[in-house]
Amino acid sequence: MTDKDTGEVLVIRPKRATWMAVVLAVVLFAVFVAVSVLLRSSHTGVIFAASDQVAMVGIGVVLAGGALLFATPRVRADAEGIEVRNILLLNKKFAWHEVLSVSFPDGASFARLELPDFEYQGMLAIQAVDREHAVRSVRALRRLHKQAWADR
Repeated sequence: MTDKDTGEVLVIRPKRATWMAVVLAVVLFAVFVAVSVLLRSSHTGVIFAASDQVAMVGIGVVLAGGALLFATPRVRADAEGIEVRNILLLNKKFAWHEVLSVSFPDGASFARLELPDFEYQGMLAIQAVDREHAVRSVRALRRLHKQAWADR
């Protein structure tokens, strides 16, 4: 929860998506390291060099890093506004007076900010699979939004 006097910030991150991204990254990296180790010992008639092994590990690192991008969504909110970061590490900041509401439509995978002119900004940090955590997060954001509009 946020308080204007203390300057506290509400930070929301996904829970299950983060765990899944980390597990996937570890599995991808382990598989590519195992393949690179076994590459030289295979008897297929193809000659693999050390550079091929290094390339396989490099591919594993790149794919694991890509999987970890799904652990980066975050929402930061305070009394002044809200900042949304989705997968591509690009932050978008909105003042509360720019946000019409915080919603979680039926059947949606994640929450969103309703903006003027029928636009919206998805918040991947608040996902339906996180269940109670998502409910608490949306309620906290709605309280902040309501307080900001009341103070206006």
